[in-house]
Amino acid sequence: MIRKHSATLHGHRTSFSLEDEFWAELKTIAAGRSMSLAALISEIDDHRQPDSNLSSALRLHVLSWAKAGGSRQP
Repeated sequence: MIRKHSATLHGHRTSFSLEDEFWAELKTIAAGRSMSLAALISEIDDHRQPDSNLSSALRLHVLSWAKAGGSRQP
């Protein structure tokens, strides 16, 4: 199921939609890196392509992480 989520990035509130499975993997990635989920989302947002949206960037981050065997951060 796709759910709407909200986060504060650099003092600005934003929202994005993600499937539950992607949300769960983002939590796993954040925990594995000993960082908050908000910090991970902010990092991904900072490094995404200007023409991509945050939801897509989050999915691509999870995909890259999974393709690397879940052991290294993209």
